[in-house]
Amino acid sequence: MSNDLTGKTVLISGGARGIGAEIARTAVAAGATVVLGDVLAEEGQSLAGELGDAARFIRLDVTDETAWQRAAAFARTEFGGIEGLVNNAGIATGQLLETETVDHFRQVLDVNLTGVFIGMKTVIPAMRDNGRGSIVNISSMAGLTAVATTSSYGASKWGVRGLTKVAAVELGTAKVRVNSVHPGMTYTPMTANIGIQQGDGHFPNSPMGRVGETHEIAKAVVFLLSDDSAYVTGAELAVDGGWSAGPTVKYVTGQ
Repeated sequence: MSNDLTGKTVLISGGARGIGAEIARTAVAAGATVVLGDVLAEEGQSLAGELGDAARFIRLDVTDETAWQRAAAFARTEFGGIEGLVNNAGIATGQLLETETVDHFRQVLDVNLTGVFIGMKTVIPAMRDNGRGSIVNISSMAGLTAVATTSSYGASKWGVRGLTKVAAVELGTAKVRVNSVHPGMTYTPMTANIGIQQGDGHFPNSPMGRVGETHEIAKAVVFLLSDDSAYVTGAELAVDGGWSAGPTVKYVTGQ
């Protein structure tokens, strides 16, 4: 089976809804057991119930080092270990740099970047002991190129990209792989609330003319968690319909 995760346990932060929930569904379909960490307890417990014996939920505030330690211990107790970590939790926000407050900037970095750091720091010792592991950090297209009105968000996602590479070079000989995935605009319940629509023609910023679907992001993540990507570390995988490649160009035939 391609992208087989049989025998692997994956801890997913921000796993209760949206992209995180779809990663959990796709990982379970590939044979994994998953621990869903999120502050959204009702949605997280509901998803764990949907996924059955292969899933558990624990409340996880990614800015809290003790909460991360509890989540890791819970994964070991319930499923015997942690072979994969997906740092997915984050705050999506947008405003001009000159109007953003310092407190809000710090809050976004604390969740989006420091949370990723704590998550990696928490699971690395166990992965070293196991002699294997795969960490996938969810960055963003805004971590590959500048996007206006994303001062705190963009800074945090560029930071995730860089932190991923540092971890990859430090952990390569321990057989712990670390990669980042960079979604473009993706249709989720959250983005639907701000008017994002599915289908061709609804997102001209992307060369493909549409927003992404959660299953497209999830499949990329599961590939990086699986042994099919055994020689991939320190990589940045853009799943953005070509948005970060450059501006859209419309070709007119016959001229």
